[in-house]
Amino acid sequence: MTNQSKPYEPMTADNAALILVDHQIGLMTGVRDYETGELKRNVVALAKAAKVLGVPTIVTTTARDSMWGPTFPELVEVVGPERIIDRMSVNAWDDPKVAAAIEATRRKKLIFAGVSLEVCAGFPAITAIGKGYDAYVAVDASGTFSQTKREVGLLRMQQAGVILSDYSTLMIEILKDNASPLAAGVYEALDMAWAKLVGQLAKAYGK
Repeated sequence: MTNQSKPYEPMTADNAALILVDHQIGLMTGVRDYETGELKRNVVALAKAAKVLGVPTIVTTTARDSMWGPTFPELVEVVGPERIIDRMSVNAWDDPKVAAAIEATRRKKLIFAGVSLEVCAGFPAITAIGKGYDAYVAVDASGTFSQTKREVGLLRMQQAGVILSDYSTLMIEILKDNASPLAAGVYEALDMAWAKLVGQLAKAYGK
């Protein structure tokens, strides 16, 4: 279980990295706990906000030339096709290229999202905990194939000490200050009605 005595240390653009696992066209068609369009929007918003904040982002696929297909185009447009690592391992961390990319960020707080939630996000997040990292999962930027898989996946991650959150909260934690010159860009990237209003305030009152 999570160590409740551990002092809270917020995420920042200097200590966090984002890992997006298997948001592939074929896999997305099987998602049943989110409407596909909503899930796509959430993932793209997460990637865009991370880009504005300067948070390193790693994107990986499993056997993209198979029926699972490539990363969906809207996400490719944000991250660039040349930065996507294809692999065959079930756990993304088991692939040497992915592991090396994560370690090269030199960040100790890792945000995961993936399809499916319990495998593609869950397995590397649990692995991260075992290796001494702080692991977070953006639940609403992940999807899976049944409600049962969602529920037991969330439970297993919590039992392992993974911190569960939503994509916008994680990015706003990193932003930290609405007076930041990045604030308007972050809120615009989050692509939510309330975020746009806050972004306008941040722009009006920013330094």
